[in-house]
Amino acid sequence: MLKDKNSSAIVAVKDIAAARGFYVDTLGLEPLQDSDDMLVLNTGSTQLVVYVSDYAGTNKANAVAWGVGEEIEAIVSALLGKGVSFEHYPEMPGEYSGGIHSSGDFKAAWFKDPDGNILHLNNM
Repeated sequence: MLKDKNSSAIVAVKDIAAARGFYVDTLGLEPLQDSDDMLVLNTGSTQLVVYVSDYAGTNKANAVAWGVGEEIEAIVSALLGKGVSFEHYPEMPGEYSGGIHSSGDFKAAWFKDPDGNILHLNNM
């Protein structure tokens, strides 16, 4: 039924101007649509929809995940240079260094947008 259909991530925010600054300027995503209450952003072959909601930042799990492959170190380094803070989850197995959790061949990094939505990068 849905296996051949595209999907997109949807993230709730309180302040669309702050979200625009973060998603466009900090993360470098290209806006496809931009209004006072919604952004549609190009990310690879998919889209990320960011919209205004009173429930922004209430999700305690990953909101968006990007599989960035071998570029994870370079992307994390670039985001650190732009002032992005990465989450450290000490209960996770493996090592944590420079914003990246590593366990065997798996590498992952988590950071938050201005509303506290959790964004995830991994090397898959």
